[in-house]
Parts: sequence; structure tokens; C-alpha cells
Amino acid sequence: MKQDRRALDLNGKIAALLRDFAAVQKSKPRMWGYKRAAAAVLALEEPIESLVQPDGTLRKIPNIGPSSTRLILDILRTGTSPMIEEAINESGRSADVSRRRDLREHFLSRAQVLEALRDRSLIGPSLADYRGDLQMHSTWSDGRQTLEDIVSAGLGRGYTFCGVTDHSYGLPIARGVSMANLARQHVAIDRLNNRYRGRFRLIKGIEANIQADGLDMTADELARLEIVVAAPHSALRSSADQTARLLSAVNTRGVHILGHPRGRKYGSRPGVSADWDRVFRAAAKADVAIEIDGDPSRQDVDYELAKRAAAAGCLFALDSDAHAVAELSYAETAIAHARLAGIPTERVINCWPVERLLEWAGGRRSRGSARSARGGSSPRRDRAS
Repeated sequence: MKQDRRALDLNGKIAALLRDFAAVQKSKPRMWGYKRAAAAVLALEEPIESLVQPDGTLRKIPNIGPSSTRLILDILRTGTSPMIEEAINESGRSADVSRRRDLREHFLSRAQVLEALRDRSLIGPSLADYRGDLQMHSTWSDGRQTLEDIVSAGLGRGYTFCGVTDHSYGLPIARGVSMANLARQHVAIDRLNNRYRGRFRLIKGIEANIQADGLDMTADELARLEIVVAAPHSALRSSADQTARLLSAVNTRGVHILGHPRGRKYGSRPGVSADWDRVFRAAAKADVAIEIDGDPSRQDVDYELAKRAAAAGCLFALDSDAHAVAELSYAETAIAHARLAGIPTERVINCWPVERLLEWAGGRRSRGSARSARGGSSPRRDRAS
């Protein structure tokens, strides 16, 4: 690509300016109003400039009121908004606004996601290649979808498998599932797998919490799972180097995926600081997949960091992190980032047949190091899908 797509994305630019304006409002209702407008712009499936009508007005967009509409039209006409910049300068919060702007780098708007999925000049996985989602949450932890919902929605999207990765017991704020409840969940999964045999496979997973001193689950507990996503949920605003914390996770026997590795959030937190090239080299050596989390507020890792992981030889997991059926489409954001990063389809474990996926996962459970896990050969090299 000759130009960064973010530089060409007016939806992202306008949403960011509306968020800036929201940040300096003295009235809570006005603050939330501009935040809702920003979210509506980011969610548009077409470039916002295409919604300007012949008379110069903007087509009505849900959750965007008259005040936000005037600001949007001003930005579309001039490329900026003196009203927003003046409000920021007078607020005394210029430094905070500038900091938040830095926390929006390499996020894609919905319109950009769809453009990347359509762009035939990009290499990498397509929606047709994608066989199943490997991070999602059910009513067994903090999700709002039942196991049956996941199966039905997955079949509706043409999937052949999904991984149920409820939060582990070490994260009580997310209603982490106890080992006793996990055993009961596995019985329920077995029933569904028997019912849908040959059509769909629910994979028994967990999202384990990466603590400062290791995972919040024992080796014996990890061995009961078919897929383990290890992800950071603390120290996400610290500037301290946390490379050792992530290296410990990827080198833990039984871990398959390094989930939302940075733990960043759009405009609010930077996530983990680490020597990412070192982390990616270790993950490639250990045969641990790097996740691109497609939750629009996460988009973690993004396409720029994913390029570096790809150069290190990493596998990838492209997941929705869905907590409700409507959020399964977030996987499309992950796929878009993978395409922008030029990740080969055969490196994406979601694009593998379920038999190959489970064979690879079984190797990670039984053998800890990359050399012993691969046994001299890599599944992505000798059995590309």
C-alpha cells in the first residue's frame, strides 16, 4: 500500500474529533451524546462523505443529532473543526486530548473493514476461508449467549467449529468460571457435540489470565482444555516493560493462543509495553498463535504489529471475542487486519480443518517447547490448508 489507509479514512477522523469534543464537555449528557455520535460514525458501513445529499445536508444517521451533524459537515467541508479545536484549547485539557489521540492509532472503522474484505489486491484470509471463531464467551462467565446460541449462530455464519473460552476463575470481575462449573460446562458441550456430530464442533476452551507471576491456572487444569487463550487483564496502563510476563505465558505448556496481547482500548488505554519482536520470536518458536482480537474497541494486535509477528514466523488466531451473538461479526475486523498485514491464509488457525486444529492443539498440550512440539516439522509447513 502506498498510503496508510487511516490517512484516507474520514469516518475514523470524524469519530476521533467527536470523541475529542466529548472529552471537554462540562455536561454529562452532552459528553455522552458526542460519544454516541462518534460510535455511530465508526459503525457506518460506507464512507460518511457518501451520505452527503445534493443539497449539502447529511442523510439522517441514528444516534447523530443536529449539533454533531453540523460539526461533521464542517469537517467534511474544511478538513477540520475550529469549534472543536477552540473548545479543546479553552478546556485546559489539551494534553489529555493529545494523549488520547495517540491511543487511536491503527484502529479501523467499519467502512474500512468492509473495504479490506472486498479489496482483491490484498492477500490473506477471506470470509470464505474462515472456518470458526476461537475466542468467545457464554453465560457460563460474562457472556450473554448460551452454548446453544453459539452453535446456532456459528452454523448460520457457515462455521464448522467455535471455541468456547469463558474467563478462568482467576478473573472474578468477569465472573470467571470455577473448575467445578467448567466440568459441568464440558458435559453440556459433549451433549451438543453429539447432537451436531459431523456438522459442528464446540471446542472446550478457556481464557486464562496472565498474572505478573504466570497464569492463574495450574498445569493440570490447563490440560483439561482443548484450547487455551492466555491474555493480560491487568497492568494495562503501566509504562513498565512486561516482556518477561508475556514470554512466560507463551512458554507455558498448554497455552495455544496469546490473546489480545496488548490489552489496549480505543482512546483510553495503551495496553502492555513489551519488546514485541522478542515476544513474537518466542511465540513462533513455541508454536503459539498471536491473536488479532476483532472487538472494535480492541483491534489487538493491529495490522502494523501483525506484520512484525508475521515476519517472525508466527501463527495467528483471528477472533471476535464475542460476548453475544450479534458480536460474532467482530471476527470480520480481525480478518481485515490480517489482510492488511498480508498474513498468509495457511498461517491462520481459524482457517484450518477442525481435525488439523485439534491435532496441533494436542501437541501444544503435551509438549512445551517449540522444538519438541513440532518434532522437527511444523503443521503449517507440511499440511497447508
